[in-house]
Amino acid sequence: MKRIYIALISLSSLFFVNCSDDYLDKNPISDVSEDSFFLTASDLELYTNGFYLLLPNSSSRGEIFTADSYSGEIVHNTLSDLMTDSRIVPSSGGGWNWNNLRDINYFLENYEKCDDESAKNRYGGVARFFRAYFYFNMVMNFGDVPWYDKTMEADDQDLYKARDSRQFVVDKILEDLDWAIAHMNDQSYAYEVSKYTALALKSRIGLFEGTFEKYHGIPGYEKYLQASISASEELMESSPYTLYSTGNPSSDYADLFRAEASETSEVILAREYTEPLTNGHRANYYTLTGSQGRPGMPKSVVNSYLNADGSRFTDQANYNTLSFADETADRDPRLSQTIRTSGYTRIGQSVELPPDLSFTITGYHLTKFVTAANSDGINQNTNDLPVFRFAEVLLNYAEAKAELGTATQEDMDKSIGLLRNRVDMPNVSVVDANANPDAYQEMFYPNVGGSNMGLILEIRRERRVELYMEGHRWNDIRRWKAGQSLTLPLRGIYLPGAGEYDLDGNGAIDLVVYEGELPTGQISGAKYFQLGTDIQLSADNLIDPLPDFNDRTFNENRDYLLPIPIQELQLNTNLVQNPNW
Repeated sequence: MKRIYIALISLSSLFFVNCSDDYLDKNPISDVSEDSFFLTASDLELYTNGFYLLLPNSSSRGEIFTADSYSGEIVHNTLSDLMTDSRIVPSSGGGWNWNNLRDINYFLENYEKCDDESAKNRYGGVARFFRAYFYFNMVMNFGDVPWYDKTMEADDQDLYKARDSRQFVVDKILEDLDWAIAHMNDQSYAYEVSKYTALALKSRIGLFEGTFEKYHGIPGYEKYLQASISASEELMESSPYTLYSTGNPSSDYADLFRAEASETSEVILAREYTEPLTNGHRANYYTLTGSQGRPGMPKSVVNSYLNADGSRFTDQANYNTLSFADETADRDPRLSQTIRTSGYTRIGQSVELPPDLSFTITGYHLTKFVTAANSDGINQNTNDLPVFRFAEVLLNYAEAKAELGTATQEDMDKSIGLLRNRVDMPNVSVVDANANPDAYQEMFYPNVGGSNMGLILEIRRERRVELYMEGHRWNDIRRWKAGQSLTLPLRGIYLPGAGEYDLDGNGAIDLVVYEGELPTGQISGAKYFQLGTDIQLSADNLIDPLPDFNDRTFNENRDYLLPIPIQELQLNTNLVQNPNW
């Protein structure tokens, strides 16, 4: 049975902001801490439960599986302000919020009043993990930020100090994580931070900062890549985690994400959803109604999946003019476990379902995280969502090695090779990849070069495929300085004009694209769309989901960072706005 963890988080959040309990009313947190709180393991647990609200949640873009819409990795009938170059400098807010940090620092100033050494080590590690997590997001969004490791009062002059360098802040982040790793025990938890969660975050941060500095021309990046490698190696060699697999390459990947309770062999930390005590998430509703923007995978992602034999799909001259059934046949099995392809059925049902263009604007109908029909209502999904999983660690390891120029075939065998093996795909060859870099992948990452160019492109392909819909894409793009990839055309399936289409190749017409008036005597089971109104096609007969947004721009000298709000610059004159905002 799943533990009611989100409910505890919700209760603890009241502890911070609006405590109605008589005990807390009589003893505000600023008072109880010194004399009557932080004395027991239960006190420390109760306080730190509130920190979990920092993790991705079930609202709007906060949902893990919708986050990729921000960068166009999931296409909707509207685009984000990033994709449309419509971001502005806000007057306030805009992510420049320090309340959570104050709560964390307050805990770290008081938790050692507890006499329980084991509890202090565990929850001190939890707090430092979340301070690192908080600051990592601030650095990703704003670059240089002021580092605060104490609670700040209104008259504290440090409150108005200038920003510290991103390297200084990241070094402090890694110090916090190293403390957590050294002091927390070897116990693993599905829904709580552990030593292994701290290692996973260190692996992620080291890779982000190392590659960000490398591709943005900041010297000293190597130590961060090495930090990622060392954290990844410890998880790979001395942790209880491996890749989830039952030996069924046609379903294991999909099953990982639709499991009611996290597959803890691979998932290091998950967001838990439990009914009826708390709302679930909306993966089913998101992909199976027309009111959620009709999300779809873009063709550029589909094109990135290899053929089942390991050859490159885009090496075929006609890869852009294949029917849907033909282009999705004999591909990396993760494709058919992420979108509807021929033979797709819902869990617990036997009726084969083709892509439904009523619910997907590109024709590539998402199925990742989708469960049985009894969860199709709003916020009815109760399958866990992974925040950290072992697969990402393997990808981090492989990429950090390749970016440092030290990657060997053995490194690929124990990282990318394991991911490919789960779905019965051939491993990447270091020699072959570097001898023949993929021109299609180069289109997205033109600044990659050197002797390891081909291998780096293959690792980025693997990352895009393996982590699709898990919220990593925008952070990857900005650390790789690949913002121009956001301006490339957004396209869907190939439809050579008006006509009748058997999308899944089972002999029945699924889709009718018509011109003029709606045809009479309609085909049972087929969906009808008017060409030029319901569906628009590009010059090469690919669905053009957003023809009004084909001329998009990205400002390389501005758009990788967010602007500091106007009000903050006025309150603290030592702050300097990010470039070109």
